[in-house]
Amino acid sequence: MGGETPLLFVPDISDRNDRNMSVVSVVSGVFYYFAYKNIVGVIMASKVDIANFALNIIGASTISSLTENVKAAIVINQRFDSIRDAVFRSHPWNCLINRASLSQDSSTPAFGYEKQYILPTDPLCLKVLEFSNGTLTYPYDNMANTDGSPVFVIEGRKLLTNEGTVKIKYVGQVTDTTLYDSTLVETLAAAIASEVAYALSGSSTLMNTTYQLYQEKLRAARFDDATEGQPQRIEASDFLEVRL
Repeated sequence: MGGETPLLFVPDISDRNDRNMSVVSVVSGVFYYFAYKNIVGVIMASKVDIANFALNIIGASTISSLTENVKAAIVINQRFDSIRDAVFRSHPWNCLINRASLSQDSSTPAFGYEKQYILPTDPLCLKVLEFSNGTLTYPYDNMANTDGSPVFVIEGRKLLTNEGTVKIKYVGQVTDTTLYDSTLVETLAAAIASEVAYALSGSSTLMNTTYQLYQEKLRAARFDDATEGQPQRIEASDFLEVRL
């Protein structure tokens, strides 16, 4: 990542008197750019770009690399992957959805279920959205047998079930940021801003303001994905809510 030229720079607003009010103008500028890119093509944002979008939201100076020896780079580099995965799990992002037929494991569960299957690793399965036994398909909000018991459970990297065939639709841990659509980039930037705002500014007000922005971006994602045929599901992220 060293030496990357960030995709977008917004003027540093860290010297302005009202940092919290300035969030609105900076966010508008950054996300207007996203809207423009939606018209002319797909955003090809790097991790550094996304980090800088987050830093611009909170009025902090941008960085040239996540390995740069400055506090902003250090803090974001430490937290980027965990925040990313929390955001991935919070919504069935179109650009992250994968399908897979699972291979049965050679060993069986000690009790409770008859079979276990190996979850996908390429990309890594973060959340199962749909389960099929080849005949019946269970959507994310109704993965239960007629008696109310779960069709499957996940333990570690194994899926336990009684079914002889397992096909799933899932959210994958896509690490190539250039594959993220603009809505996901916006939401991830807002989530990072919320997570690092207090560490970099000492302002709980700014932290709460950016958290609300993150929630607004999730709601926008629900609307956008619904128009493309994906289920409208929003889940709060414990990882991002714990501070509140």
